[in-house]
Amino acid sequence: MTEAIGAVRGRTGPPTAAGSVGGLSAHALVDRGPLLAEARAQLATGGSVLLTGPAGIGKSTLLSALAAEVTGHRILRCALSETERHLPFLGLIDLLAGTGDEIFHALPAPQRAALESALLRRSDPVGERDGLGLRMAVLATFRALCASDPVLIVVDDAQWLDAPSAELLAFIARRARGMPLRALVGQRSGAGGTRLCPPPVRAFDVPPMTAAEITRLLGERELPRAVLAKVHRASGGNPFFAVELGRALAEHDGPLDPAAPLPVPDSLRSLMLGRLLALSAGARRTLLTACAVARPTIALLRGAGCPGADADLAEAREAGIVAPGEGVRFTHPLLADVLYAEAPERDRLAVHAALADVVTDPVERARHLALVSPGRDAEVAATLGEAAAAARRRGAPAAAARLGLLAADRTTRAEEETGLRLTAAEDALAAGEYALARGIAEEVLAHASIPAERVRAWIVLLDSGGQALAELDDVFPRALADARDDPALLAPLHYRLAWRAWLVKGSAARALDEAATAARLAAEADDRRTEVLALTKQALAEFGTGRPAAERTLERALAGPQDPAIRFDHNGPVYLRHRHHLLHDRVEEARAELRSLTYAVRQRGAVESLFMCLYGSSQVEIFRGRCDRALDLAEQCLRLAEDSELSRGPAWCAVAFAEAAGGSLDRALSAAERGVAHNEDDGDLLFLPHSLHAAGHIRLLRGDAAGAAEALRRVRRLERTQGLVEPAMRRWHADLAEALVATGATDEAAELIEETRRNAVRLGRRGVLAVLERASALVTAARGDLEGAAEGLTRAVDALAASPYPLEEGRTRLELGRLRTRMNDPATARESLRAAHRIFSRTKAAPWVAAVAAELDHLDVGVRRTTGETDPLRTLTGVERRVAVLVADGATNREIATRLFVSVKTVEAALTRTYRKLGIRSRVDLARLAAAHRSGDRPG
Repeated sequence: MTEAIGAVRGRTGPPTAAGSVGGLSAHALVDRGPLLAEARAQLATGGSVLLTGPAGIGKSTLLSALAAEVTGHRILRCALSETERHLPFLGLIDLLAGTGDEIFHALPAPQRAALESALLRRSDPVGERDGLGLRMAVLATFRALCASDPVLIVVDDAQWLDAPSAELLAFIARRARGMPLRALVGQRSGAGGTRLCPPPVRAFDVPPMTAAEITRLLGERELPRAVLAKVHRASGGNPFFAVELGRALAEHDGPLDPAAPLPVPDSLRSLMLGRLLALSAGARRTLLTACAVARPTIALLRGAGCPGADADLAEAREAGIVAPGEGVRFTHPLLADVLYAEAPERDRLAVHAALADVVTDPVERARHLALVSPGRDAEVAATLGEAAAAARRRGAPAAAARLGLLAADRTTRAEEETGLRLTAAEDALAAGEYALARGIAEEVLAHASIPAERVRAWIVLLDSGGQALAELDDVFPRALADARDDPALLAPLHYRLAWRAWLVKGSAARALDEAATAARLAAEADDRRTEVLALTKQALAEFGTGRPAAERTLERALAGPQDPAIRFDHNGPVYLRHRHHLLHDRVEEARAELRSLTYAVRQRGAVESLFMCLYGSSQVEIFRGRCDRALDLAEQCLRLAEDSELSRGPAWCAVAFAEAAGGSLDRALSAAERGVAHNEDDGDLLFLPHSLHAAGHIRLLRGDAAGAAEALRRVRRLERTQGLVEPAMRRWHADLAEALVATGATDEAAELIEETRRNAVRLGRRGVLAVLERASALVTAARGDLEGAAEGLTRAVDALAASPYPLEEGRTRLELGRLRTRMNDPATARESLRAAHRIFSRTKAAPWVAAVAAELDHLDVGVRRTTGETDPLRTLTGVERRVAVLVADGATNREIATRLFVSVKTVEAALTRTYRKLGIRSRVDLARLAAAHRSGDRPG
């Protein structure tokens, strides 16, 4: 949606406190959900799991979490260290430490003596000739343990396992067939731990954490987003390294500069330095040059005074400091950081001076010049200013901001310094570095006296505030006072007052007035940029309030050449044009508009504009029935919000709608509720109705009509208060009408439909009218006229089949099938339901496929239609659910296959998936669950 400038930015306080496992927060485990899910599935089927990865990557945490979930097992553990790897049988001693001596009494005397001696439970040593006896004794012991309970072996840091224990575990693993014995093993990459695991074994390489995961891990530190991004890069996604860096940052005195190097704690510095100091002096000089340049190549290193670069890099690769391959890439980012930080200053300056002579990129050359010329220098300042402009043209506003600040620090012309700083602040805004932008603006306001500079700084403060505009109310009167009666200064402030009127005050009419004022003042000041933005805002308010003038206002905004900065802005008329297409059901045109705009924004636009393009694209893909694509775009939205200072409220809203269309209803509702909470916390009255609509829509699909009606009634109240009457802007009306019918509020539903229909007819919203036809038919059915309702649903199906909204067509066919079932017309009901199933399957609308499958189950095998939280079968697909019900009847796999017209192999596969999803192990468990939830009246 076209929201306020900064409208998707807001407060992003620390995450809710949670427990920890293995020293890492529970958030880290939640974010590693896919890996945990696959590992659980492997354990649930009787297999073993091997987790591999470098030190600190989180293997121990994941092992602890997985082991804690295993119930009904005897768990044998050993946690090892490098200093103990030479102590024979220590691993076996740890594993069997909790085993009483009575377990050994059944062993033959020689075997028992060998085992007790290895375990240090007797004084006489084991001779070499007793090796086979020891193996047989350990095997017999494990068989005895497995005879009473399933056994899970947990081995952490398996690379330090002593050789005799490793050999014995491998001996048992090779002979574990038929035994309820599994293993959970963690080890460093490349240590070959699969031999320790009873088959079948699956190895998982624990990946580095994403930036969002590191942010959650360090949430309690309350570090700035830009600093968290640097922690992620420096740690390489390694959670142990990230925690250590976070601890050092927490102990750091003074403000944190996102551009400054991170303080590396002694624990990591000594670890890295030990590896670096083992290199020759020449190799360290070459690597110092490599880590000081953005894209090091061997030719560049030679030109910068490293003639032996080839041999130096070969030495570093042999030491595992530089990754294999043609390029120059450190195996871990902290190696480069520590090498640079620990180098003497004279060596660093020499490297930068050499690089300034050989690099060809003007942006990078300017950075090296600035580092070797710390004082004020007119020539260096000019070079830095040109480099900042080049970075801006390239679409690298973060680099432009840094170079602009350096230019301000180096300039010898005092009258230029404030302007350079404000331009840097505006670049920081475009890059999403809002804390940096605010800091620059506050510094300027503390010293500037020129009205134009002060108003410019006030605008930076306002634009960096996002949804926190409510907290910046005192800024507007001070900024207006500085602007005095200058139209050029007043116009951008009234434009932002228009956003405040809608975002904070909830009045589209006031927003329209402020936008019109801004457009008039901007035209008077010949400020076409602000005029276009204000006209776009005015058009949006006119569309929302149902005014015909909106079309002409948008044309005025689009007339003439477009400033590139506005063309790529989500508050500009090009973005609004895609929404205009959606109002008129031109979905493909809207998609084409957004695809083109997104490509341009990725190259040159601001972070917030990219976010809004992804948000809009996700909505369009839902309309088009491309649910998998919508999910992908919504997840990109969320990642972008988490990696910057953007508010997560709109992102969670996008995820909620996408999950409701093509994912999981549980995840959808959780996302919607988080979106509502964020929007309420930010006081965002623009996105709050979107999130409430998502929550109501999802509750309706889950069968919670009362909860849906409550959320959607609130949307209606909000839109009435804001003065909005455009039914195609959010399209919640039919959902509320259906929820009202389901709760017995038929008259209220009819009144809502009639009111919405009048506006839709007046504005020519044919797609809205087609969906309202479905809702009206449900009102007719609720009043007892089933034939009239069937005719209404048929009309709605015909209208929607000719529309670009396949999911709405599928929903209408689903309702027609339900109605025909009520009318005791199973043949026609089945035909309609199967048509809906084809639509939802083609569009990959998983929740809707499940809803249709439940109706078909009701017709075919009598499965009760339930979708609520209390239904234990809600996670099953249609085939899996039908198989579960027939298992409850005691049918064999062959009988089920015959009944459902599928192969026995299909039935077996469905049962395997069902066991895994429900966390059960037998047909008896499945029969107990399915029998409790099948329908009481089964058709013959």
